[in-house]
Amino acid sequence: MNSTDTREVWLRGPLPDMPTLLQPVAHALLQAREELNALMADFPAELLYEKPSGLASPGFHLQHLTGVLDRLFTYARGEMLTDEQLKALKAEGHPTETTLGVPELVGLFNAQVDKALAQLRTTDEQTLTAVRGVGRAQIPSTVLGLLFHSAEHTMRHLGQLLVTVRVLTRTPLS
Repeated sequence: MNSTDTREVWLRGPLPDMPTLLQPVAHALLQAREELNALMADFPAELLYEKPSGLASPGFHLQHLTGVLDRLFTYARGEMLTDEQLKALKAEGHPTETTLGVPELVGLFNAQVDKALAQLRTTDEQTLTAVRGVGRAQIPSTVLGLLFHSAEHTMRHLGQLLVTVRVLTRTPLS
């Protein structure tokens, strides 16, 4: 895959060492990462937790994008969330004195995408229909359902982040 290729990731061909049935999930996560990095490259730190018209702040979206990937991939492995993951979930969108800045939040998202891709590469396609419980209530899903939803949810929040950033920076949508 050529990093200077301007086509959407899914049009660049199969990813090496990625299970065939999980290519769309990987493509969506890589596309989200490229778009998020470009969008946030020059974003002003002072606007990170602004909520124009009551919309979720860019800071929330950056934290949530990272956290939801971590949580959904945890469930896909058949594991329950840790206390640390639950604490991070409660902290999403709430700035504190130790709140990370834009580069750090983008870096955490990039690292989480890398972890997700590594997990996808080692996911046995024979397990994709295996039932997995979600949350304390153990709502039934499947490995594939969780992985697909991680990609869909990531793209949904990226779209919301895009609009919020454009409103805050008064940059027209292209």
